[in-house]
Amino acid sequence: MSGVWVFKNGVVRLVENPPGNEANARRKVLVHIPTNEAITSYAQLERRLAGQGWERYYDDPDLLQFHKRSSVDLISLPRNFAQFKLVNMYDIVVKNRNIFEVRDM
Repeated sequence: MSGVWVFKNGVVRLVENPPGNEANARRKVLVHIPTNEAITSYAQLERRLAGQGWERYYDDPDLLQFHKRSSVDLISLPRNFAQFKLVNMYDIVVKNRNIFEVRDM
């Protein structure tokens, strides 16, 4: 992941594209490797995750959540696809190795 770790008020967080850092300003996209398809919507992502055994949870109205019965993993995403960030992409990649990857656009 690219960005800068910021420590503020006792909390550490990753700032993905800090101001003035043009190297990190390139746009990234989540790609489904078997089909070489860029993920451009949650409907598309949900279909691909379902194919890998992920099930949708409907408990939290503010998040889209997916769980895999064969593991303790949980993928939590913002409800609005426009708020889908690099950290969310890498969360999916780490939990689905060899199925998804993040690429430069």
